[in-house]
Amino acid sequence: MLCSVFGHRYRVSKEVTPHVTEYKCEVCQCETTTNPNGRLDVLTPELKEINRVLADFYRKRHSLRTVA
Repeated sequence: MLCSVFGHRYRVSKEVTPHVTEYKCEVCQCETTTNPNGRLDVLTPELKEINRVLADFYRKRHSLRTVA
């Protein structure tokens, strides 16, 4: 109710990559993530899984570049 009147108070909960971030509202605990257009989408279980795989892929690729 409070968020519908005053708006959400999002804080970064997880930085998946430099371009993809997950946010959580401090008031209502609503979770969102950035979409390919840079806008916020509700964080569904499917998007959580996509972000997890993306983070793993990004971490592995980034670690290979620093070693080589």
